[in-house]
Amino acid sequence: MHSGLVAIPADIRSFEGYTWHASPDQYIMAAVTGSNVLPLIVPALAEGGDVDMVLDRVDGVLISGSRTNVHPSLYGEAETENHGPFDPARDRLSLALIRRTIERGIPLLAICRGIQELNVALGGSLATEIQDLPGRMDHRKPVTEDRDTAFAIRHTIKVKEGSCLASIVGDGEVRVNSLHRQAISKLAPRLAVEAVAEDGTIEAVSVIGAPGFAIGVQWHPEYWVGSDMISDKIFKAFGDAVRARHIRSDQAAE
Repeated sequence: MHSGLVAIPADIRSFEGYTWHASPDQYIMAAVTGSNVLPLIVPALAEGGDVDMVLDRVDGVLISGSRTNVHPSLYGEAETENHGPFDPARDRLSLALIRRTIERGIPLLAICRGIQELNVALGGSLATEIQDLPGRMDHRKPVTEDRDTAFAIRHTIKVKEGSCLASIVGDGEVRVNSLHRQAISKLAPRLAVEAVAEDGTIEAVSVIGAPGFAIGVQWHPEYWVGSDMISDKIFKAFGDAVRARHIRSDQAAE
């Protein structure tokens, strides 16, 4: 039996003549099997959405990755072809959801696009096409149709000693996958760096002074839940935080 309900913001997708509010299965299943929670996909409504109504009913929030990027106008830059593709409805939902989740002390795990949304929501900015920047490696998804190859664990990051992430996976070097071409540029004032790649790219952050679990990672631990120890530890820690929140909420309601 699952213990705790977790909100996941929907992406807007169009196919077969319909507009869909959807979330990739790999995040759903990682939450179910790795965190032992029940996911709830939250529609990305243009109007009429109420994030507090959602947060009143859930015990955690998982901000997933996506093929789209945060619109650069949200961090003070002009739009270019390199910034796209976009999903403005997802932007509206995720940024509002992130801010209120943190304010209310609800456990938050943000992955890939999620860590970028977390940074923007709290006042930071993003860099695009980071593989073209001096001294940076190519973090983009490998060109392949095989998903295991695309999501293969392939580079090293260094986890900061004494960090929130270190308390979950240990400090020092760990290996992760990489499927992104954007990354944090200016770090939001409320975020602390938890891990960096060999080229200096920020790979993980935590929210300074957050009353609950609040971590973002740039890689994709959701893909390897069940077969990679680092991925398992992250989703287990998130699930533990969600269950603790669920228990406190039940006790407060008695």
